[in-house]
Amino acid sequence: MKYKKLILCLVLLIISIVYLIYPYANKNHKESFKEEIIRFHIKANSDKDEDQILKLKIRDEILKEMEYKFANSKSIEETRNIILANMENIKSISEDIIAKEGKDFSVDVFLGKRDFPTRKYGNVTFPSGEYETLMVTIGEGKGKNWWCVMFPPLCFVDIDHSNANNPTKDLGTVLSEEEVDELRSYKEPEEPTIILKSKIVEVIEKTRNNIVNMFFRWDEATTSGN
Repeated sequence: MKYKKLILCLVLLIISIVYLIYPYANKNHKESFKEEIIRFHIKANSDKDEDQILKLKIRDEILKEMEYKFANSKSIEETRNIILANMENIKSISEDIIAKEGKDFSVDVFLGKRDFPTRKYGNVTFPSGEYETLMVTIGEGKGKNWWCVMFPPLCFVDIDHSNANNPTKDLGTVLSEEEVDELRSYKEPEEPTIILKSKIVEVIEKTRNNIVNMFFRWDEATTSGN
């Protein structure tokens, strides 16, 4: 009888772990594309018109000066190395534009993981979460930001430097067809996380009760058989 209880406890433990881990593991699998792209963001000092215009001037100059370096990058590692080798150059370009406009804002250039809300990009949607990002912050960085995808080099595909209308072809060079389809059809989950967790707990409780009932029926049958 002691061994039967031990087996029951182990089964319940394994089932609980599977139910708790699976939703997150499945989510990570579906969003593995995040590890295959690099975003480019420029944050304005504020939302004042003059600061927003300055942000766009800096964007245009950076893309103009950096296009020949990034446009033909064939891998995320290559793009990452180009960024790291040009951090000071990107900062210098930004500072020159700021000086020409008669401002004295500081400039911070950062490459690393940043968390973003869900954002549309042409006809695809990038879910919220952490992405590797080249971030140029102007002054206090409290204004709206402009962004594009640095790798694959979509920033340089669109001549007008606005978010691409149909980036799926270029994304398809580094993402699988399934991943591109997921971005194209992505919709923000309607149910909050707390409801998902409650559902998981509910399923675990039902499963636990079913196993317990089956165990006792099996135990009664084997006992009566003896």
